[in-house]
Amino acid sequence: MRIGVVGYGAGGRYFHTPFIDAARQCTLAGIVARAPKTVAAVRQDWPGVPVFSSLTEMIAARVCDAVTITTPPETRRDLVLEAIAAGLHIVADKPFAPDAAGARNLADAARAKGVTLGVFQNRRYDADLQTLAKVIRDDRLGQIWRIHNRMDYDEASTLEAGPTGGLLRDLGSHLVDQMTWLLGPVSTVDAQLDFVDLPEGRTDAGFVITLRFENGAHGHISASKLNHVTLRELRAYGDKGAFVSHGTDVQAASVMAGRRPARDLTGWGFEPKASWGTLFSAAGAQRIPSEQGRYHDYYEAFEAAVRTATPPPVTAEDGIRTLAILDAARESAQSGRSVSL
Repeated sequence: MRIGVVGYGAGGRYFHTPFIDAARQCTLAGIVARAPKTVAAVRQDWPGVPVFSSLTEMIAARVCDAVTITTPPETRRDLVLEAIAAGLHIVADKPFAPDAAGARNLADAARAKGVTLGVFQNRRYDADLQTLAKVIRDDRLGQIWRIHNRMDYDEASTLEAGPTGGLLRDLGSHLVDQMTWLLGPVSTVDAQLDFVDLPEGRTDAGFVITLRFENGAHGHISASKLNHVTLRELRAYGDKGAFVSHGTDVQAASVMAGRRPARDLTGWGFEPKASWGTLFSAAGAQRIPSEQGRYHDYYEAFEAAVRTATPPPVTAEDGIRTLAILDAARESAQSGRSVSL
């Protein structure tokens, strides 16, 4: 599959192109970039990969079977629709629409055209989440009662400012998707948001959300970027014990340090032993070796889905459900009450 990437900010540079390059049956076929500094970065990172000034230009060159749209959220809708109209399969970065209603419109357009539309939720493939998922699959926690999922970063410069940005749509998209992937459909949402006034407008800069799941479990997710704390934590409780881990976002750190997964696929994406999670049970405390984090698995699964006409790894419907939960969280924070889905 020949995949073009539209946008070469942090997302395109660190979270898409290296993993398309690493994915079997996938080729990085072109990159859309405009600013001279960005074009120079593309040519340094990916010599020989064609650079285009627009999606329209890349479509006209006929170099792609699929495109990844990784531009800012306010530009994403029109680009997704342009790619759909051209008959290209699409990976849309999260959140792939401002709200659930907008996401449904994009899903309907893709369905009518007969193209595959997937949402990029790479953090299902984090090492710590994959490790917790295996602990659950192996029934080492028994019936799951609750999971706490926390992402705090001291990264004020990366907060998307203004009413169309905010942390809820950013890290909230990841955390909600992780929780529904682990625990299934959500029945009610209760949320509190922290706001800050910025030149671009009032911006949500932190949140705490309680999710009640249809299977009886509940989840508690939280994130911040302006509070000068960095902490990644997963805590899961079941009737057989608990699992606690403090991951390091090891894949992102590796890519930003200049490493690429394609150069060491077998050694890629493992948390260092010091960051392994701990399983607590009647037998005592036991360190659990890290599962491999493999963001490139997303692209391998997307290619296979298109080739076999099966659902992609994260469907548009998954994205709609995530956005419906985020919409409910915003409503809950404004009204001060729980919102049923």
